[in-house]
Amino acid sequence: MRLLAYSYVGSREIRQRSLGTPGTPVTSPSELRVWLSAQPEAFSEGATYVVDLLGRLRLAPRRSEHVACADGEEVLAAGELRFRLDGGQPAVAEVSNLSTGYCPDVTCWAAVARALASLGLHLPTGFTGAMDFRRCLACGEVTLVKERWFVCAFCDADLPSDWNVSLARAVDVG
Repeated sequence: MRLLAYSYVGSREIRQRSLGTPGTPVTSPSELRVWLSAQPEAFSEGATYVVDLLGRLRLAPRRSEHVACADGEEVLAAGELRFRLDGGQPAVAEVSNLSTGYCPDVTCWAAVARALASLGLHLPTGFTGAMDFRRCLACGEVTLVKERWFVCAFCDADLPSDWNVSLARAVDVG
């Protein structure tokens, strides 16, 4: 499967102060249950996640930086995830691609769905909160597009309709 790898595009200061506490790779349903038992707030306030280049879900407490969760590396996806219990088993309540550090395109859903499905989780058909990020061609700032209004929040210039935040590269994931 061919997916995009996203580089960190956020603040250098955040990157420098955040590294050293990577997210926990979760590769099995039992590892997920162990992580959730140690992080029960993932059911109420959610968790920070990335999908690393190996296709693994990595989880960290909700207020963690995505770049820390990814240990500074490129990712296939990044965002926020909230769990719920379904018949006593963990399930996905909400999932987004909200990461202002990586600004992944909504097409990263394929990597997220694959990582979550590998854990036996029931999941939605797409992001429950899909975010569109664009880099302004006039001023260079990154804007979170709200309500499909493609106008730069910094200089009021029109934003491109296609995702253009970083130089994502295609990678093959087994």
